[in-house]
Amino acid sequence: MEAANCSLRVKRPLLDPRFEGYKLSLEPLPCYQLELDAAVAEVKLRDDQYTLEHMHAFGMYNYLHCDAWYQDSVYYIDNLGRIMNLTVMLDTALGKPREVFRLPTDVTAYDNRLCASIHFTSPTWVTLSDGTGRLYVIGTGDRGNSPEKWELMFNEELGNPFIIIHSVSLLDAEEHSIAVLLLRIEKEELDMKGSGFYVSLEWVTVSKKKEDNTKYEITKHHVLRGKSVPHYAAIEPSGNGLMIVSYKSFTVVSVDPNSEESMDEDKSEKIKEPLYYWQQTDDDLTVTVRLPENCAKEDIQIQFLPENITIMLKNVQVLEGRLYSSIDHESSTWTIKENDGLEISLIKKSEGLMWPELVVGDKQGELIRDPAQCAAIAERLMHLTSDELNPNPEKEKPPCNAQELEECDLFFEESSSLCRFDGNTLKTTHVVNLGSNQYLFSVIVDPKEMPCFCLRHDVDALLWQPHCSKHDDMWEHIATFNALGYVQASKRDKKFFACAPNYSYAALCECLRRVFIYRQPTPMSTVLYNRKEGRHVGQVAKQQVASLETNDPILGFQATNERLFVLTTKNLFLIKVNTEN
Repeated sequence: MEAANCSLRVKRPLLDPRFEGYKLSLEPLPCYQLELDAAVAEVKLRDDQYTLEHMHAFGMYNYLHCDAWYQDSVYYIDNLGRIMNLTVMLDTALGKPREVFRLPTDVTAYDNRLCASIHFTSPTWVTLSDGTGRLYVIGTGDRGNSPEKWELMFNEELGNPFIIIHSVSLLDAEEHSIAVLLLRIEKEELDMKGSGFYVSLEWVTVSKKKEDNTKYEITKHHVLRGKSVPHYAAIEPSGNGLMIVSYKSFTVVSVDPNSEESMDEDKSEKIKEPLYYWQQTDDDLTVTVRLPENCAKEDIQIQFLPENITIMLKNVQVLEGRLYSSIDHESSTWTIKENDGLEISLIKKSEGLMWPELVVGDKQGELIRDPAQCAAIAERLMHLTSDELNPNPEKEKPPCNAQELEECDLFFEESSSLCRFDGNTLKTTHVVNLGSNQYLFSVIVDPKEMPCFCLRHDVDALLWQPHCSKHDDMWEHIATFNALGYVQASKRDKKFFACAPNYSYAALCECLRRVFIYRQPTPMSTVLYNRKEGRHVGQVAKQQVASLETNDPILGFQATNERLFVLTTKNLFLIKVNTEN
């Protein structure tokens, strides 16, 4: 069954076409600073992690983790291997971050490690990676009751280092399991096109052992591969599907062998090597076919006709069909090469005609383009393009000058897509082409649901909640941040983006010091008129700026309904944004 092409339905009542912009407010924001006992376990990129994908996945990693199940509770991992927690009850009576768990091994001894990552799977379960390739599943008890005891329930080496990007807790007929989504960036050994790296998404399911209810084991392991780090990837709460937002699509590499349907799908999608390779000049075509083992000259039968060709190897028909154009069949020849290759030379009747395909309708071959020929074509098209942005500005009708465009006017060359994969077969069931709807950030509004994602629509930023149970209307537009899509594009040094779970404000921070807060429009306590239109202004959206007292780079950023948490190497800052829920 083919994937359904879907679209995101915008709720018009949530848009404000008369939004007038944000007004800068000079109201002070209460800011509290905590000095950390030990520095955050920051892992800088190595020399061999030089691609844009490495930067997206690891260089811009958010080292501060918010426990969505418990309000205003944040965690980070320090360089002593401790998981530290700060739960805020009262801003004026802040305690020191407390240790809740310590990594069993000293990870600083590993040269090729990544940043340690943590995800809060449920109110009583946590998944953890130490950055060396080891996965931990921890039972925490009720984290709302202090002090809770974190108990290691599963840990296993899974190969190369990875980070955890999502996890869910599943309970089926009283059988407990945890599904975890891991991300790796691996060196591409065979295909050296592009950066030479690929992104691996691994869906690992850890379940209770049937013979021993106190121990867990890996029961499923799915692998997807792509060429770009996904902006968003999450497993459905039921475990029946996976959603990914990315620039380049992901394909299934291996599916758990327990599913027969999955194996059939995996076999059908294996990439086949071309049956033949061909190239051409203005006068002739050269076709190369690999010969089977022990194939002698007597086993080769080739019939040339003016408009047809037939190739038989060991009485097996390899290729037969109508040629794209006529050939001089009497002058066409074939020879056996030393490397077990059969080389066929076809002489064109119409000199200069370039063939788009060898045999009409046949997709088994691959055209190899001659570099000199490509250069000649490029030279013929040179008058249509230029390496300079505006080569001749004195022309009567000059072309569009890209230098006049702002960053907010530019979009990526490739459009992103939102895909849903079936949990058992990993077949794509739904696809949404996001076009120029730039991905901005994700936020957990309800921890029992999938994380929401925010996309730019025109100048606005729209928040979308996935609903995996509604197959006809799977993504719901739940909130709008007016003009935020346009505003954020002007922040060239932005590092992290977030919003409150109740949508009362959105915030972004730069690499150093500054935090920008954009509030939803609220009623005015005084009478205000728009001078241009002479009408009463009932609501105003405020923008506020906070500047942190530090020179250390910002490593983590989280937003709750009342507070912003900002993590630097040696300090944790709290910015009080709202005074009530």
